[in-house]
Amino acid sequence: MTTMTDASVREFKMPDVGEGLTEAEILKWYVQPGDKVTDGQVVCEVETAKAAVELPIPYDGVVRELHFPEGTTVDVGTPIIAVDVTGGAPAEEAQAPVEKAAEEKPAAKETRQEGRKPVLVGYGVAESSTRRRPRKAPAAAAEETVSVVQGDLNGHGKQARPLAKPPVRKLAKDLGVDLATVRPSGPDGIITREDVQAAVASAPAPEAPAVPVAPAPVEAPAPVVTYDSGRETRIPVKGVRKATAQAMVGSAFTAPHVTEFVTVDVTRTMKLVEELKQDKDFEGLRVNPLLLIAKALLVAIKRNPDINASWDEANQEIVRKHYVNLGIAAATPRGLIVPNIKDAHDKTLPQLAEALGELVATAREGRTSPAAMQGGTVTITNVGVFGVDTGTPILNPGESAILAVGAIKLQPWVHKGKVKPRQVTTLALSFDHRLVDGELGSKVLADVAAILEQPKRLITWA
Repeated sequence: MTTMTDASVREFKMPDVGEGLTEAEILKWYVQPGDKVTDGQVVCEVETAKAAVELPIPYDGVVRELHFPEGTTVDVGTPIIAVDVTGGAPAEEAQAPVEKAAEEKPAAKETRQEGRKPVLVGYGVAESSTRRRPRKAPAAAAEETVSVVQGDLNGHGKQARPLAKPPVRKLAKDLGVDLATVRPSGPDGIITREDVQAAVASAPAPEAPAVPVAPAPVEAPAPVVTYDSGRETRIPVKGVRKATAQAMVGSAFTAPHVTEFVTVDVTRTMKLVEELKQDKDFEGLRVNPLLLIAKALLVAIKRNPDINASWDEANQEIVRKHYVNLGIAAATPRGLIVPNIKDAHDKTLPQLAEALGELVATAREGRTSPAAMQGGTVTITNVGVFGVDTGTPILNPGESAILAVGAIKLQPWVHKGKVKPRQVTTLALSFDHRLVDGELGSKVLADVAAILEQPKRLITWA
């Protein structure tokens, strides 16, 4: 890697995309030396230990050099691309057309000579540091702030749109961050990239074992090394697979797992799935057994809320959650990830179907954001899609329970006193025995099974 010293060249460094991680692998470059780039344009895709993320460039110019090839693991804070901004000022200093028109006026010309603050397109011109409007007295300013807040709460005022540049809005969208919840640190209350990243970093994250500091990255991707004429292949462990391995080891040897099993007749549930596929309320939505299993688990959690909790080792407390962020384990080419549906307990069945469809599609495309994998409370893993009858799932770190769903098969079953072919599956519930005893775990598993056997309980128990 070469270091640029030309004042017209800007170095874009590998950012921490809000996960608190130390490195990321460059998966793909979308630009090459000589290409023009604009503020907010995605220039590359990188993979962290949690997800693949697209990185937008923060200024205009022409690509001078890519410092690392695809497949290279780079430390956060290391320059990865050099951009020549000659002929096009950086985006932070660029002026909106409305400002240029304003500058034709004498007063604006004087302001330009004295210096200007960075301008946020769409929110008008910021006053210069030497020509400011008189500030309000502290009491008046506080009074106005209280008035605005009260207006928002009582419905008599309109909540101001958070101030942020388009690239920052895109970053927030990619990371699943609501700008209204971000504390701004930029001039005039503008939200910066750092504010968005800090908001993600401060979000509650699953407990995980300490990760040793990785050695300094090399400028070439770690190769797949084959020994003994093809008899042995060694594959570097990194990215999602590395994080998953560390998390699972930490979970297995930290939380005392207990797993219970139940085999259940789901024939009526399968009939309901077929009926819902024809329902106009589910038009365009993916309806499958997983949808009703997820809803059954949510109802079981509502009936047994103590299962939806976590163990806080540092404070020696059990943290009961009054919301359900339902995790769905998804196998991807990069490894196992567990994105979750935020506030799944508040969703109707069609809304849950839509959220499940989006979650699965995003995971398959490798576009799951880090924020989508944080804050899960309970998880479902559907091993049945592989034809497996059941398993003993390991808890997602920071959660108290995980439900494994086995393959649904036509089997002989005693139904109404006679042996008949019925659709049958096996469920397995693993839970953290520090905060979930056998009675509670059994009640939750039994409730899920009862709902799947008689899905009308989705109505009577909801």
